[in-house]
Amino acid sequence: MGLEEKDYSPSLNLPRTDFPMKANLVVKEVELLRFWDEIGLYDRLRARGEGELFVLHDGPPYANGRIHIGTAFNKILKDFVPKFKWMRGYRAPYVPGWDTHGLPIELQVLKEMGLRKGDLDPVELRRRCREYALRYVELQREDFKRLGVLGDWDNPYITLSPSYEAEQIRVFKRMVEKGYVYRGLKSIFWCVDCETALAAAEIEYHDKESPSIYVFYPFPPETRSRLGIPGELEAGVLIWTTTPWTLPASMAVALHPEHRYDLIRAGGRVYLVASRLVERLSRELGWEVEGIVASFLGSELEGLEACHPFYNRRVPLVLADYVTLEDGTGCVHTAPAHGAEDYETGLRYGLLTESPVDERGYFLPDVELVGGRFYLEANGVILEELRRRGFLLGEGKVRHSYPHCWRCKKPVIFRSTRQWFVAVEKFREEALRAIEEVQWVPHWGKARISDMVRERGDWCISRQRVWGVPIPAFYCEGCGELLVEPEIIERVASLVEEHGSDIWWTWSSEEILGELCRCGKCGSTALRKETDIMDVWFDSGVSHVAVLKEESGLRWPADMYLEGTDQHRGWFQTSLLTSVALTGKAPYRTVLTHGFIVDGEGRKMSKSLGNVVVPQEVIDRSGADILRLWVASSDYSDDVRISEGILAQLVEAYRRIRNTARFMLSNLYDFDPRRDALPREELLEVDRWVLSRLQHLISRVTQAYEEFVFHLPYHLLHAFCVNDLSAFYHDINKDRLYTSPPFSRRRRSCQTANYVVLEAMTKMLAPLLSFTCEEIWQHLRRMNPDLPESVFLSSWPEPAEELRDEALEERWDRILRARKVFLKALERARASKAIGHSLEAELAVEGVSAEAQEVLSYLDEEAWSEVCIVSGFRKGGPREGDKALAEVLEEGFRAWVFRAEGERCPRCWHYGPLGARGVCGRCELALEEMGL
Repeated sequence: MGLEEKDYSPSLNLPRTDFPMKANLVVKEVELLRFWDEIGLYDRLRARGEGELFVLHDGPPYANGRIHIGTAFNKILKDFVPKFKWMRGYRAPYVPGWDTHGLPIELQVLKEMGLRKGDLDPVELRRRCREYALRYVELQREDFKRLGVLGDWDNPYITLSPSYEAEQIRVFKRMVEKGYVYRGLKSIFWCVDCETALAAAEIEYHDKESPSIYVFYPFPPETRSRLGIPGELEAGVLIWTTTPWTLPASMAVALHPEHRYDLIRAGGRVYLVASRLVERLSRELGWEVEGIVASFLGSELEGLEACHPFYNRRVPLVLADYVTLEDGTGCVHTAPAHGAEDYETGLRYGLLTESPVDERGYFLPDVELVGGRFYLEANGVILEELRRRGFLLGEGKVRHSYPHCWRCKKPVIFRSTRQWFVAVEKFREEALRAIEEVQWVPHWGKARISDMVRERGDWCISRQRVWGVPIPAFYCEGCGELLVEPEIIERVASLVEEHGSDIWWTWSSEEILGELCRCGKCGSTALRKETDIMDVWFDSGVSHVAVLKEESGLRWPADMYLEGTDQHRGWFQTSLLTSVALTGKAPYRTVLTHGFIVDGEGRKMSKSLGNVVVPQEVIDRSGADILRLWVASSDYSDDVRISEGILAQLVEAYRRIRNTARFMLSNLYDFDPRRDALPREELLEVDRWVLSRLQHLISRVTQAYEEFVFHLPYHLLHAFCVNDLSAFYHDINKDRLYTSPPFSRRRRSCQTANYVVLEAMTKMLAPLLSFTCEEIWQHLRRMNPDLPESVFLSSWPEPAEELRDEALEERWDRILRARKVFLKALERARASKAIGHSLEAELAVEGVSAEAQEVLSYLDEEAWSEVCIVSGFRKGGPREGDKALAEVLEEGFRAWVFRAEGERCPRCWHYGPLGARGVCGRCELALEEMGL
């Protein structure tokens, strides 16, 4: 075999690793989950006795289905926090929880059985609801674990557990003791489909088309007389409404006390309307105004009466500040049974507030004209009656925002019923002060929840359902007295703690209360149990009391709550209200809010649009780390976009990160840091440079984690991999890693730097790319068995001041700017086909400016050739007879590209003179040092 044919590859330190280029995350992640279980990772973290405590309290997801992409985003985002905190030396227990009571589960169980409320024995219905909820708790638990979320999965909190229910009842007791709970008649949101009261947090607003009608309420003779209306003219007040079905409950007409009202003559009648609306009403109703009979302030009309348009009933004119001139006539039909503001007006004026509509939305049988009809069906009957009487002056349709039920998505009604309320008004100011003490991330969260708390009414906490925690109250069958004393409530709580809340439906009042089963007012022992249950938002809203206990290794208040922006009116707010009611303080120190998940075009996820991304499908196709990378790359402060295209881009980003780690591992196969690592003073300059850059990276990444700005660590680390490492540091160092003698300083220096960088990067990426970083970590442990068994048992990297070198970084920044000019010259030569690989070229460079000359002096010619990956580099212009392949003049440098002289070395591929062994001088020395 001739020299030119000799194979020198055995003398090279070619990359070697079994860390696969193809991640195969779908399989590998399951293996790593098994590994974490085998080593008891979470228990080992919890066993640490030192470190400051940090508690992220989990907002409980609802157990009525598999997780969706929003749930996955939320859980992964939460997972970043305790993992980072554990590695920073904190004790950061994470106890997951589930919300398991409430309307959606009860409705779904009934739907599956083809039944309605009341068709099934309550105990049997509750049993089926419990089984349904626990089935999805288990499915969701497996989904969350598959995402790589680390927590106390064997001991979660579940709102249906007897211990939790008992704590919830005791919170109710403490609020009763403080006078914050009452039972009263109010007009509240009511869903006729779900047959229950709803709180404001359970209301969504969607557009709805409604009737738009103008109705005439005639004046009786005495009102006409007092207003000075001529006897021959019919007169009355004109109202406008979009809910004709509420007219049977119309008890008054409200006017604004400070608005001016005119009695106008038009079409043979006299109408009372707001002065400023006359012109618009004339256009809409086709009036020709014949004159103004009189004009009054609203306050002057209080107490006058009109007649109901189809009932034999007088309705007074009353005053209300909420009357506006934006729509209608300035005269507002008032039905205290069907509106919150109407109800308050009814209380002030002593008007009848009982609802004529039952819980299913049907008028009671004895209601004149519409008895027994569904409320929407009543619209047509009422309109026909108004036409017959000549009192329907105008009709049409209007599209407007209208409240809908959060569960069934159907329009709701206002309906006056007796419900249980928390008197928020009594501690509203305390709640607003507590909000000021909390750190809100992003900052606008504070204004959002403050506005909601400031404007909300009392909290309706009763529901007319079965699947939930009973309201522990009794009624005397003898005198009707309500019994809700703390002693009674505590008796119920103790029994629920021991036997579960089913006892409310299976035990009698006597069995529950024992010697307490007696009315304090009349002495009767015949007590009837309350049939309402507590609002599911009350269930989850007391979790800070039921879960954050020192004996569980947690503490109150929590350091952080982290949920979607919809929870400002949900869990964030209900937790705040229960906490302030009990303690005067918020249950959290920091609240982090993330946006909603939308598709790539910013649209809401919808099956009809076909834009739903299913997390299980992404995991089965690409692995959970791709979902984790999506979360890590997203700015959660706004709505977060996801699509197949976005995921495909992230797969490419993941590959770049993985391949960067693989390159480092593949060049560390013979490196033992305990034996081979070099001290800083023995490292080559470029290796000291990359380690100095690493310290800045550690500082910036750590600060971003501390401030919960999670997309920054990903972007910083990704940019470091792509720009600092792959595009430069690794590229220029392949030659010395492959061709230098294995134990040489040049190679060990580079290996030392790569090991330090890879270990630090793996730790910093671990909270984000948990599976991949664990996989990398296990390969690092092969070369350094002293490392902890899991990356999550390791300590967070700290910036090493001895490795920082600002002057060196500034020097290399200037070198890299110069390198860009030189590479541009090489690219021109390559584009013209004058060269292929850059090793076929050599560079000649002159410093035209003093600054450029200084930069050229930073490195010798051999070092410059390594930095530019060329076979030769010389400082100065072309030699006589040289023919440049390309030329560039930029940034004070003039650079020429020439074809490299000599032959290509078969070992290192550099061009130059070859020696007796058929290799270049560098390789001859290397072979001699290796004894080859």
